[in-house]
Amino acid sequence: MMTLDVTVVNVALSDIARDLEAGLGRVQWTVSAYSLAFGALLLTAGALSDRIGRRTVFTAGMALFTLASAACGLAPDAGTLIAARAAQGLGGAMVFAPTLALMAAAYEGVRRQAAIAAFAAIASAAGALGPIVGGLFVELLGWRWIFLVNVPIGVLVVAGALTRMPESAAPRDTRRRMDLLGAALGVGALLALHYPLVAGPEAGWAAPEVLIPAAVGVVLVVALVASQRRGDGLIDMTLLRVRAFSGAAVLGFLARLSSLGVLAFVTLWLQSTHGYSPLEVGLRLLPLTGSLLLAGLFVARLQKVLPPDLLVAGGFAAQGLGLLGLAAAGSGGGQAVTAVALVLLGVGGAVIFPPLMGVAVGAAPADRAGMASGLTNACYPLGTATGVALFGAVFSARLGEGLGTGQGVTAPVREAVETGRFELLDPALRPLAHTAFSGAFTAVCLASALVCLLGVLAARTLRPEAEAVGDGAKRPRSRIAQPS
Repeated sequence: MMTLDVTVVNVALSDIARDLEAGLGRVQWTVSAYSLAFGALLLTAGALSDRIGRRTVFTAGMALFTLASAACGLAPDAGTLIAARAAQGLGGAMVFAPTLALMAAAYEGVRRQAAIAAFAAIASAAGALGPIVGGLFVELLGWRWIFLVNVPIGVLVVAGALTRMPESAAPRDTRRRMDLLGAALGVGALLALHYPLVAGPEAGWAAPEVLIPAAVGVVLVVALVASQRRGDGLIDMTLLRVRAFSGAAVLGFLARLSSLGVLAFVTLWLQSTHGYSPLEVGLRLLPLTGSLLLAGLFVARLQKVLPPDLLVAGGFAAQGLGLLGLAAAGSGGGQAVTAVALVLLGVGGAVIFPPLMGVAVGAAPADRAGMASGLTNACYPLGTATGVALFGAVFSARLGEGLGTGQGVTAPVREAVETGRFELLDPALRPLAHTAFSGAFTAVCLASALVCLLGVLAARTLRPEAEAVGDGAKRPRSRIAQPS
């Protein structure tokens, strides 16, 4: 539910704008408000869960998310809908932040690996299924049901959490004080870093409303780091000095950047160049979502025989090959090439995330598990937002080169091509538009493949560090960070 609601609204924007009599630009904030609130609170919610209880934070967040979903479905105007979406994002962050810590407390060893693998596979598949589920609900029941369907599910999750989920928190003698300044700086920094990535593609990267928040975000990050040096604040800075933990966070950022960051362009490419409906796009994406789920069933077994760095490197390599396949498909490859490329993307995503999550919770002491979970999870939405912004810039630049300044290439023509609405174009311009669009999509896939190559190289940070022993030999250094 948390991941699905990041992408489920995209296909309903035009219906929402028409029904609420609001401009499409304003309604776009129903997407942005959720992602901004979700990303901004993850770090604080994770640290808070160590202090007051991870199940408590999870259940409160689920209740807030459920109530906000009802408010979204019943919203009488765009302003109410945007506010309710922000509340959904806050609830989602409270649910998502302590999840890894809750699983680490409930399972051990091989069972923990299996639980994290199942969680990662379902979460990744949900992100890919968002446009499909949204399209089905919009076509069959209306846009309000993409929110109202969350209400009965949310009630069941709250009831299940209260009756089946064990409570876990840091021991009282190791709990850190309430760091209100650190919490405010953390929320402000993440919000200020997310906002330019969300607003940049529409407002322009040189616009004051983009540059000013970006500068504020950098200042707040510096202030947050400075405020945490005393050692008892919101973040245990010693965690960041554990190479495996910081490597897992960075690799999670890169993985989301190269997967969900490019998914919107894959969906747009399928809809525009092939003329598929939302339901048909969903069927065409089944190789991706199906391979995600199926491969996820075997990841726990692979983790028994392969170290995390090899699994993660292999996952990034599979994703990179899949993106190269999509680049070939965009340049004229057939449907078989597209299907194989989507399978490679799904398998890569299924293999990458479980080892990363396992390393993140294994590299932190038990009393910092919520903090570690929040820190790691905060990198995921930031990676998605960065991917959409980065690849959007690549797409627009390559599209401009492809269209050039030929006769008939006006601003409305560029807008129709950028949104994939070729049916609005003069038939004489459609071949040029298709060629330019396919070239831009190919450029996005190649850029994302380069990110995957960086992930392959960075996966070595997950190897156990070595330290010198008395005879000058090397022995593995534990990745487990001890409480300071």
